[in-house]
Order: sequence, then structure tokens, then C-alpha cells
Amino acid sequence: MRVEAMRITEKSPTILLAWAVILLCSAVSIFAPRAAAQSGSFKPGDELRPLYATMDDIAEGKRLAESSCVSCHGANGISLDRAVPNIAGQRASYLYLELLAYQSGLRHDTPMTARVKFLSDDALVKVAAYFASLDPAQPDPAGPAPANPDPVQAGKAAAAACAGCHGDAGISKTPGMPSLVALDTQYLAAAMKAYRSGGRKNDLMKSMLTPLSEADINHVALFYALQKPARAQTPAPGDKDAGKAASASCSGCHGDEGTSGNPNTPSLAGQDAQYLAAALRAYKGGLRGDETMKSLASALDEAAIKNVSAYYAALNPQPVNVRKPLSLAEWVARCDRCHGADGNSINPRFPALAAQNAKYLENVLHSYQIGSRRSVEMSAMSQSLSDDDVKSLATYYSRQKAKAVLFVTVPVK
Repeated sequence: MRVEAMRITEKSPTILLAWAVILLCSAVSIFAPRAAAQSGSFKPGDELRPLYATMDDIAEGKRLAESSCVSCHGANGISLDRAVPNIAGQRASYLYLELLAYQSGLRHDTPMTARVKFLSDDALVKVAAYFASLDPAQPDPAGPAPANPDPVQAGKAAAAACAGCHGDAGISKTPGMPSLVALDTQYLAAAMKAYRSGGRKNDLMKSMLTPLSEADINHVALFYALQKPARAQTPAPGDKDAGKAASASCSGCHGDEGTSGNPNTPSLAGQDAQYLAAALRAYKGGLRGDETMKSLASALDEAAIKNVSAYYAALNPQPVNVRKPLSLAEWVARCDRCHGADGNSINPRFPALAAQNAKYLENVLHSYQIGSRRSVEMSAMSQSLSDDDVKSLATYYSRQKAKAVLFVTVPVK
């Protein structure tokens, strides 16, 4: 016999709880090791045991759950604490495997471990079957998830006022004004925040940046980092060949050919020459505070300052090593590959996310990011998530309608 998913229902079934869409052997290779650590007798396919629970098994699971689980997970598996997961209608094999993981210590949670430590394997099967048989929680009633704007488009909009001085797409056409392309997002964001706080002195820049939020500044930095780099379209008085020799001491920080490998240090290739010269004069005179730069600039006379600036201005800037972030829709599409359409998993080994508590989902994703909860797949997926991505995904899935999968056993051909 084998178990097979037949359809997704809007109301969960009473007993028929299980399935396998992917081949049993491939699925077990992902999850069975966790259970195997708990029991040397665990065999491939054992995680499907809750799928064959009888009415008596479910009744016994209910009795066990009422004495051990409802104080945290709520009556009928729907938690009132947003940081605690709803488990009503959750996929049976997933619940069973997670209970085994708590019992064996693969998942660390003192209250959970204490609850399941002395339960038999048969009891865990029945508890998992009971909660899987319940109607799932309803979506969060707070309404549709907030829009997750494209951060690049948001940065473009916030940077609209910058083009007058810094040029379209951040390529300067005004002598004395710096180009903003080919700068690492970390450096450019830090520079904007310094102008906003007064750490860098420029009244115009401070007035323009003060209204921007932290997210706005990060979006602006991302927008410019993703633009196609090009040299500033401004004159470069000075001897670039003489400047190359004079710039030897600069490459240690600003990189060969003016391309920095340090996100906190700006690349200089293609930058406006008159801006570079003004910056060197400011360091030399102490108007810009950096002891290393002051020491290096102090050794340059006016001719050398112009020559070094001309040298860097003539170099071709290189693209910044940064990727465009995924939109909410793109992240959802990735998550749905395992967790099912709108978070309604059709694999009993993968948890359903629909109508789950948003705060719990946020905590889980952060746990995978810092390694306190372990999964090769989930750790890899979560590392690229920003805090905004985590919040948006958690909110999105909390507001999806939960549906239970109806499974039947069919003969093997």
C-alpha cells in the first residue's frame, strides 16, 4: 500500500491525514536522520505512522494532548500567544518528527523537552495524529498583507532629488560633485547618515537627508550600487601619469586601479577629479577627520593632489558586488516550492505555514539565520532575508487561508 494526496480541502478530514507526493526514499533521506538520532530502530517510512491512526488512536492522542499541550498551544491546537505556533491541522508526519527532535535534544526548548521527554513513541504518534486531524486556524483578521515595495524602485524615488547635483544614475556632470555609482552600499549609506547626523559638514546635504528614514537611505544606496558604472563626465585638471606614481600609497586601502575591496572604504575609480582634490585638501587641513588620510594627504603638494585626482578620475569604475533583492512575490514563490501554494503544504513532512502566527514565523526565520534552529535548506534560504523580508513573509503567510490535505491509501501496482 502507499499513501497519496488526493485534494486540498477547506476543512480538515477526521482520520485520513497523510501522503507522499515525492518518492518515499528521497523524502525520508531529508527527515529520517533526525528521528534516527532518537531511536536506532527508526526505519525509512516510520515517520508516516501517524497517517494510519485510527479513531481510537486519535481519541487517545486527544487525552494526552489535553494533559500536556493545550496550556501553551491552546484548546484545539490554536494558540492565543502569537509567539507560540498553531498546530491544529498541521501536517502529521512533520509534527511527529518535530516531537522526536525535541525528545532527542536535536531541538532545544526546555518546556517542550520536559513535556515529551517521558512519552513513548506510540504516544507521540497519537498526539501528532490528533492535532493533524483538527480544523486549522483561521487567517489573521488584520486584512491583506502590506505591500512590500521593490527596494530598488523605492531607492530611485527617494534619490530623485539627488540627480540635480550628482547626475542621472549617480554619474556626475558637475565639477566638484561626486559620482555615487560604483560605491559599496555600506559605505554610501554610512556617508549619508554622517551628513544627516552632522558628522560630515554640509548644510544642504543635511537638509536633504534629514527627512529620509533608515530604510530610505539603504534603498538609495542600493539603487546607486546597481546602476551601470561610468566615469564622471567632468574635466580632470592634472597629470594622470604623474598621479599614478603619487597614488602608490593609496592602493592599500582603495584597491588596485581604484576599486576598493573593503565595504567601508570608497572606490575612487572614475570619481570626479575636483571632488577628489577637494576631499584631499579637507583631510590635509583637518576639515575631514581621519588620521590615516590626514597623514597621507599632508605629504602631497597642490600639484600632486591634482595629479592623483586626475589619475583616479581616468580609471574605469567597476560594478559593485551586490544583488537586487527579491520581492515578496519572488520570496513567496520560493517558499511555496516546499510549503505548498500559499503555505498549504501537501507533503506531510513539510509544515504548513498558512494561518500560522506571524510572530512565531518571524522568530523561526531569525532562529535559522543565527543557527539556533538547524536545517541546511532553511539556513541557506533565510540568510538572504532582510528584517523587512522576514516580517513581510511572516505577515503574508499568517493571512493565508489554511487548508488541510485529504489523503487516502491506494494499492501499489
